[in-house]
Amino acid sequence: MSSAQSEILGPDQAGTARAAELLRMGALVAFPTETVYGLGADARNGTAVANIYAAKGRPAFNPLIAHVASAAAAQRYVVWNDLAEVLANAFWPGPLSLVLPLKEGHGISGLVTAGLSTLAVRVPAHPAAHAILEALDGPVAAPSANPSGGISPTTAAHVLGGLNGRIAAVLNDGPCDVGLESTIIGLAGNLPMLLRPGGLAAEEIEAVLGRPLITRDATDPLTAPGQLLSHYAPDSALRLNAQAGEGDELFLGFGPMDCDLNLSETGDLAEAAANLFGHLHSLDGQGRAIAVAPVPHHGLGQAINDRLQRAAAPKS
Repeated sequence: MSSAQSEILGPDQAGTARAAELLRMGALVAFPTETVYGLGADARNGTAVANIYAAKGRPAFNPLIAHVASAAAAQRYVVWNDLAEVLANAFWPGPLSLVLPLKEGHGISGLVTAGLSTLAVRVPAHPAAHAILEALDGPVAAPSANPSGGISPTTAAHVLGGLNGRIAAVLNDGPCDVGLESTIIGLAGNLPMLLRPGGLAAEEIEAVLGRPLITRDATDPLTAPGQLLSHYAPDSALRLNAQAGEGDELFLGFGPMDCDLNLSETGDLAEAAANLFGHLHSLDGQGRAIAVAPVPHHGLGQAINDRLQRAAAPKS
């Protein structure tokens, strides 16, 4: 890693070409997706992927998602099946990652999979991310572009706040639209499994599949990114399902109420998801504990509550 400032790239053709060039050289580049900003490395380059773990301080047993330009590109690396075809047709590009068995001769670094025989793949919808993947013509391993366990970044400023000088560049294209990491579905077993709720509601996936998803027990071994019990955490203490702030707590609201910041005054879960990490960043910088109002546990609320519960969990 260099102590120099990270290069800031624009979302134009020159910026995406430079990002692809840096990735090809084995450097780390942060870039926007519709979910959050990702910290990318060529998934075939073990040294580059190792540098992701070093830059983030991320545990090496926590696997990464490989971002690809298309479903056809994904099939270079994983064993495709009928359920993958159905979900890819319905939701790609978009905030959905599929975990599938690795294909023989895949060429993916073992650090991406954390030694597992499966790989999480996703086709992001963000134009800049897609342009980078097309220019590289290869898979990009990209967890969220922030120090491990911290609040996920939804702007380039968030990325630079945690990683400036530790990565080669960040491509700045404004705030992310969805604001929550992708939903992860496991397709390596007999039944589709919800491995991590995220920016695509489980109900939408179940409607397309015509069957319910089975769910993972939180104490099961890690099989996909974002499953650590303490994750997405601010430095400040977090108290959930609060009706108001107590003492000098800052209050993060939902719906019509008096609060310091509001995820959505109208109770819109999509707006709340897009605001979640940005609002936590804003409140975390004030050095006071944070109380959070209840958020309904349906639709995108499932993913919002998942992130809040991990953020509030004791740090290991």
